[in-house]
Amino acid sequence: MTTADGATLGQIAVRFGLELKGDPATRVTHVGELKDAGPAALSFLADARYERYLADTKAAAVVLEPKLASQCQVAALISDNPRAAYARIAAWLHPPEPVRPGIHASAVIDPSAIVAESAQIGPHTVVGAHAVIGERVVVGSGTQIGNGVTLAEDCRLMARVTLYGGVRLGARVIVHAGAVIGADGFGIAQDRDGWVKVPQLGGVVIHDDVEIGANTTIDRGAIGDTVIERGVKLDNQIQIGHNVRIGEHTAIAACVGISGSTTIGKRCLIAGAVGIVGHLQIADDVVITGLSMVSSSITRAGVYSSGVPVSEAGAWRRIVARLRNIDELFDKVRVLERRHKLGDSENS
Repeated sequence: MTTADGATLGQIAVRFGLELKGDPATRVTHVGELKDAGPAALSFLADARYERYLADTKAAAVVLEPKLASQCQVAALISDNPRAAYARIAAWLHPPEPVRPGIHASAVIDPSAIVAESAQIGPHTVVGAHAVIGERVVVGSGTQIGNGVTLAEDCRLMARVTLYGGVRLGARVIVHAGAVIGADGFGIAQDRDGWVKVPQLGGVVIHDDVEIGANTTIDRGAIGDTVIERGVKLDNQIQIGHNVRIGEHTAIAACVGISGSTTIGKRCLIAGAVGIVGHLQIADDVVITGLSMVSSSITRAGVYSSGVPVSEAGAWRRIVARLRNIDELFDKVRVLERRHKLGDSENS
């Protein structure tokens, strides 16, 4: 979806506080990739790997850094943070579907639930007892909302979201299709005859402006709550264990697994397929690169890695073969060190 008639570059520059190089009357109606954009599209350049497309772009205008403005053959909207500026412009040109208030005839709403008149409840949705659905909330088709769930204003739940009982979502939370929030955490105790389930009696609290990706799962707390703080962005297919706490404005990429009772600080960036064991503390402003395994707490801000970068297959086999002999090599080095120290003492 786009705004009805698009906007002129002059309007965009004024609205978003950008410097414009080019004709302010030029109109754009949508956004596009730098190398494929047409004459009515707005594009952006924020990664040096794509500079090669700048000279030949057919876009009406490009959002870019000041140092690249002279290389741009079309109109330029100049920003110190072109990616963020582009994101704001794109959101304005392509707003979400408007809320269409009403409850679909196939929805099942418990009589004790409170649903705001401005909310939109889609087909085959189930809303449990004492749930509260706030103003302008959109609930997609096939969504299950458990007993006592609270959705604050302007939340958007896409299709087939499942919210277990007692889950609380703040304002403007977006939850994508297939996400499950509030399922039991993996709480079990071993006994002589097998495993005993530990009741999961806490809840899940999602603060304002959080976005949760498709098929991501967030477990309820064992006793206290699992908490996702304001502005957190979660990609698809993330697993968050019980009693995890994620600090404000942290962003986590796909396929990350976070074990129970771990606390992650504010403004962290966690790349794809990272594994984090339970009961750890991750400081504010930590970056963890992809495929890393975090097995101990991180107490200082910085960039952390543990994944092994890909190598050509033959080289990788040689590396693995040498790793198998590392204990023997270590023993040989220790023997040589002892001999060297002994020789030094005899010559002194």
